[in-house]
Amino acid sequence: MNTPTAAPFFIAKVEPDGQQCDAWPEQPLLLSLEQGGIDWPSSCRNGTCRTCLGMLIEGEVRYAIEWPGLSAEEKAEGCVLPCVAYPASDVRLQAQSI
Repeated sequence: MNTPTAAPFFIAKVEPDGQQCDAWPEQPLLLSLEQGGIDWPSSCRNGTCRTCLGMLIEGEVRYAIEWPGLSAEEKAEGCVLPCVAYPASDVRLQAQSI
């Protein structure tokens, strides 16, 4: 009997327009968004400039670095830095208004 295997990727959906792309667990969300043709603000790619700051509306992410440039309050509010966040499930994101 064959057991179904888990999909090798997740889905990242961007609100409010509903664009979506494959989100690979072994690469930062920002890279997946760019590869999927989604225009997301970015600059430094190491979690310090905060240009890519967004809200994680739904789903889970993990960070490969101990402190990704977010305050405890921002993390509690659902803020995420896609340049250093890796998807741990399907996610829904929204860019911060500037």
